Amino acid sequence: MSSQETYPNLPILQRAALALASASPRRRELLGRLVSASQFRIIAANINEEVRPDEEPAKYVQRLALEKAEAGAKLWATASPAPEERLIIGADTTVVLGEQILGKPTSPQEAVTMLEALSSQTHQVITGVAALLLSDGQAVTRRESLTVVTQVEFRKLSRAEIDWYIATGEPMDKAGAYAIQGYGGAFIAAIHGDYYNVVGLPLASLIELLREF
Repeated sequence: MSSQETYPNLPILQRAALALASASPRRRELLGRLVSASQFRIIAANINEEVRPDEEPAKYVQRLALEKAEAGAKLWATASPAPEERLIIGADTTVVLGEQILGKPTSPQEAVTMLEALSSQTHQVITGVAALLLSDGQAVTRRESLTVVTQVEFRKLSRAEIDWYIATGEPMDKAGAYAIQGYGGAFIAAIHGDYYNVVGLPLASLIELLREF
C-alpha cells in the first residue's frame, strides 16, 4: 500500500491488514477516506445488541464496539487464517434523549413516536469505537476503545414532515429513526461536536486512536 493511499502518519495502516467489523455503508465510506476501500475488508458478525440493566449509553456503545470487533476477528481468523498482523475496527452508534436510548425503530409507528419525541429537542448521539490489533492473525496483542458524544438539535417538526420522512423509508434502519446525511438532515437546526460521529464513525477521534498503535 503506497503512502498516497492512506492518511499520513498512521503507520499501523501501512503495516497491518485491515478490516471493518460493520456492515454499515456509511462507516465503509468514511473509513475509505483514511485508506483506500480496496485495502480493507468488511467482516460483520451478528451480536446481541440488547441494553443490559442499568447500562449507561456510553458504556453500552463502547461494549458493542468491542464485541463487534472481537466477533469479527474470530470470523476473520476462521475464514482466512494467515500469520500476519491484523487490525480490526468496530463501531456502534446510538441516539439518547434524556435518559432513553433510541435504537432502530421496529415499525413506522415507532419511527413516528421517536421523531415526535426528538422534535424541538436537543439529544445526544454517542458512538463507541474499538480497535483490536492481532498478531499471527488471531492473538489479540492490543485493545483500544473510546466514545464520542455529539449534541444534535432538532427543529420543530410537523406531522406532515414526519409522514413525508417515513414515506422515504430512510428512518427504518437508523438509530433514533433519522439519518443526518440523508433526508433527515432537513430536520437539524444545529449540531455541537463531530458531524461524522452522527453519521456513524468519528474520523478525528479514530485517527487519534489509531496513532496509539
